[in-house]
Amino acid sequence: MKHFEKANPELSDRVPPGQYLAKGFPVLTYGDTPDIQTADWQLRIWGLTSPRTLTWDDMMSLPQHDFTADFHCVTRWSKLDVKWTGIKLTDFLAQIDLDPKTTHVLQHCYGGYTTNVPLADFSRDENFLAHTLFGEPLPAPHGGPMRTVIPHLYAWKSAKWINGLEFLSSDRMGFWERNGYHHRGDPWTEERYSN
Repeated sequence: MKHFEKANPELSDRVPPGQYLAKGFPVLTYGDTPDIQTADWQLRIWGLTSPRTLTWDDMMSLPQHDFTADFHCVTRWSKLDVKWTGIKLTDFLAQIDLDPKTTHVLQHCYGGYTTNVPLADFSRDENFLAHTLFGEPLPAPHGGPMRTVIPHLYAWKSAKWINGLEFLSSDRMGFWERNGYHHRGDPWTEERYSN
């Protein structure tokens, strides 16, 4: 059974160049999958903002929304119409006081992974912190209990197992970028790997 299929031409406005449609929802992970219970989960914020640590209950007290977004992996598969529930990043960012000199966000994850995102990309209205996938609690292999989802960039920028946001005045490469992935990761221009 084929796990991927070529996209129909009428989907060319939704499937970036070089991508195939996934019939399921593949899981790609480097290293062990962290197993964090919601009672133990925390999100630390620091850098060019007042440092604080938020709990699961803190995050659940923020407005919750349903999202449907396409998802594009750098390994050339796309999954259309993925249904999530979570917190808009714009709502989250409205709760913190960012220094105007902030230009980038370094996302930190359980498991030690990091990935960088320009603040302009991070703060777009369609981005969110997801805790539910297709109506069920986000499974650990897909980044649960919480991950970011930044649909307009390749999926490694949608950090699994998120546990920290560091706000910076300049770019700093994360784990994936130091290991050959592109600094930005725009699927529409195939920014897969650094040159």
